[in-house]
Amino acid sequence: MGRGMKAAVIGGVFAVMVGGAGYGAFNVVSALGGGGDEVKTGPPSGDEVAETTKKFFAAWADGKAAEAASYTNDDASATTLLTAYAEDAHIGGVTITPGTATGTKVPFTVKAKVSYEGRTKPLTYKSQLSVVRGQTTGKALVDWEPSVVHPELAADGDTLVTAEASAPPIEAVDRDGKVLTKEKYPSLGPVLDTLREKYGDQAGGEPGIELMVRHASQSVADTPLVTLAEGEPGKLKTTLSAGVQAAAEKAVAEFDESSVVAVRPSSGEVLAVANHRADGFNAAFQGRVAPGSTMKIITAAMLIDNGVTSMNGAAPCPDQAIWQGQVFKNLTGMEPNESATLANSFMRSCNTAFIKLIDEKPLTDSSLMTEAQERFGLGKDNWKTGIVSFDGSVPASSGPDRAAGAIGQGQVQMNPLNMASVTATAVTGTFRQPYLVSPDLDDRELATAKGLSSDTSSQIKQMMRLTATQGTAAEAMSGLGGDIGAKTGSAEVDGQTVSNSWFTGFRDDIAAAAMTEEGGHGGDAAGPIVADVLRAGG
Repeated sequence: MGRGMKAAVIGGVFAVMVGGAGYGAFNVVSALGGGGDEVKTGPPSGDEVAETTKKFFAAWADGKAAEAASYTNDDASATTLLTAYAEDAHIGGVTITPGTATGTKVPFTVKAKVSYEGRTKPLTYKSQLSVVRGQTTGKALVDWEPSVVHPELAADGDTLVTAEASAPPIEAVDRDGKVLTKEKYPSLGPVLDTLREKYGDQAGGEPGIELMVRHASQSVADTPLVTLAEGEPGKLKTTLSAGVQAAAEKAVAEFDESSVVAVRPSSGEVLAVANHRADGFNAAFQGRVAPGSTMKIITAAMLIDNGVTSMNGAAPCPDQAIWQGQVFKNLTGMEPNESATLANSFMRSCNTAFIKLIDEKPLTDSSLMTEAQERFGLGKDNWKTGIVSFDGSVPASSGPDRAAGAIGQGQVQMNPLNMASVTATAVTGTFRQPYLVSPDLDDRELATAKGLSSDTSSQIKQMMRLTATQGTAAEAMSGLGGDIGAKTGSAEVDGQTVSNSWFTGFRDDIAAAAMTEEGGHGGDAAGPIVADVLRAGG
């Protein structure tokens, strides 16, 4: 075996996988007269899985990229990545230890060394592969995914490289100078990687030498895996608050697939960003999903600004509303109220009240979009937060989508960052684009918008106060002191049996918004998350 590598194939482990008749029989029949074998069909058997993985691991460990790739169903992509593994990433001394197979899935552990310019560091990680039947050959083959080589290789084109880091390391600190690390604040891992990539040079550090994942996407920062030579970190000040971030981390950990953002309404500074997701995606800043009834903050502002109604004006809440042939209903159990005011329908989150009012003059198909863009600064694709973010989308919509948009469904897309900003704008009357790093560091020009009149802002803020104390948000917000307000939301998503839970609220000079996929009603999951974050910000 070349390059000082060896394959550790544990015979006893593979023996467990041999003789798996339960995986399906082979249809191998020799025709009379010397005809060829038929192509095998059905799932690979246990001994096929064992044989294929044994050969694949041995060739990989021996640095024979092309040979290892021949045991996969995508030899071109596999050859490229496995070649880079040895040549670009400088990984050698590879030992691969398979675990016990579960059907056609095989977990394994890789132990190796990374050597570059006289420096060597150990490398250990776990991964897994699946064995499938080749569609044309019928052979048992490794189902090729970049993650087979390393779990951090998430997409086609991702690769491993050992070299001088593309950016110097940073010591990110919060608004008070407290150090922020991935270990203490796990949600900040992707955020800190992005900040390092973007601001490492400005922070004044010196790059080190690292084994890193170089992602195919230009918008994703390199992911460091092993440091062979320490760089000199530069200090980067963020707007985050260590205390609020800690609360956000703890809060989202209670609910799977959750995200939360907290901002300072008086400045736009982001105080916390946290995600608890299996995919590691920063949905708090980059998510694009329907926000449900939290959208009624913007819709209510539109109704007030256009003279359709006011906080104490009429907003009847019937059992159902029909818009251009589509029937809209309220949540189960909501009592209709034909004499309801806008404040009453807002705090109870009555869908039909908002649906009925969007047909009033002078409203048009573009009125909600105009309100979102000109007053709340959304949907112009011009936010510059310091990292990659999405600034919402509220397109002009006709037909049923116009009605659906008014209650945060249809074509409307938001994330917790957007809704925290919406709340901040609503309670101050001024749009201040959220940001994570001071624009003074790189002369970024922050987005602007007209904001709300003092009268509209006052009415929206009072309706959110009523919602937090007497309406759908009261249970989640109970026990919070100070000036508080909130709005709940639940958003239906195609293919989901349970709606996404949304909640946004404020307490004095902190606003926060959260979303939990399939979390149910707004107060069920997202509500407790926001309440915990607001409590920490007091």
